[in-house]
Amino acid sequence: MLIQVCLYFYCKFLWRCLKFVMRKLTGRCELQRICYNTKPGASRTMKIETSLRDSKSKLLQTSVSVHPDAIEKTIDDIMELKKINPDINPQLGISLQACLLQIVGYRNLIADVEKLRRESYDSDNPQHEEMLLKLWKFLKPNTPLESRISKQWCEIGFQGDDPKTDFRGMGLLGLYNLQYFAERDAAAAQQVLSDSLHPKCSKFSKAEWEKKRMDKAIGYSFAIVGINITDLAYNLLVSGALKTHFYNIAPEAPTLSHFQQTFCYLMHEFHKFWIEEDPMDIMEFNRVREKFRKRIIKQLQNPDMALCPHFAASEGLINM
Repeated sequence: MLIQVCLYFYCKFLWRCLKFVMRKLTGRCELQRICYNTKPGASRTMKIETSLRDSKSKLLQTSVSVHPDAIEKTIDDIMELKKINPDINPQLGISLQACLLQIVGYRNLIADVEKLRRESYDSDNPQHEEMLLKLWKFLKPNTPLESRISKQWCEIGFQGDDPKTDFRGMGLLGLYNLQYFAERDAAAAQQVLSDSLHPKCSKFSKAEWEKKRMDKAIGYSFAIVGINITDLAYNLLVSGALKTHFYNIAPEAPTLSHFQQTFCYLMHEFHKFWIEEDPMDIMEFNRVREKFRKRIIKQLQNPDMALCPHFAASEGLINM
């Protein structure tokens, strides 16, 4: 343990010495070197975030958690601290502002998502009930719901006659995500629902089924899997794994809509992955989910990665 602590401080000392030498050689501070030598996107923003967080300056350390309205003043303070003339280096302020908007926005997005996750579904809340009924309407537009408490809910993948009990793990966040998918990309959501109930009737051709030996295709509960994928998206967000994606696709602060669009992408991709894995029974769900999670994390480790959605709900993300 003592050796590890000594090694940490030794490396930190060497890093500070290297930064000092680089500043003397280039005439630029680390923030300048990052902004001028790294292309916009996750690579630049994550390097800026690390530089600010690890700085010995309190101003730089706290800049990653300021209020969005204070970002402009914070940048002015950083420029003054680093003795950088904004008239000579105008692009630096613009680049720093874009990075800080993403960094601060990501932290605020975690707070917004956490708030929804902690809010329990309340059947006495008209807004909650309205969202739930809309979910049915979007997924089953041609089938009226006979009553609020009904076995019909099982048709869209809930476990019993009252869906409120299934939202306990993810709170309102699960419902928000499911409704977003069902409303913003109705055709795809309805197709995924249909495939989950009748996997052998999916868009795979007969030849593909035979090639993949999917003669015993197993379906899954759409709504329950949606809540489970919400949990996956939530953990990817909180762990920081989604930074590469959001920093590459959100020109400024990532929002709740970006998170919900990412959920839609994960639902779409998990559905294809489930079909391709061709599990023997539903008991293999955890194995398939874990394999899928590892694949997504591996993709997100690429600093140039953007989870490229290819359906209506996320068309606005591309080329931002």
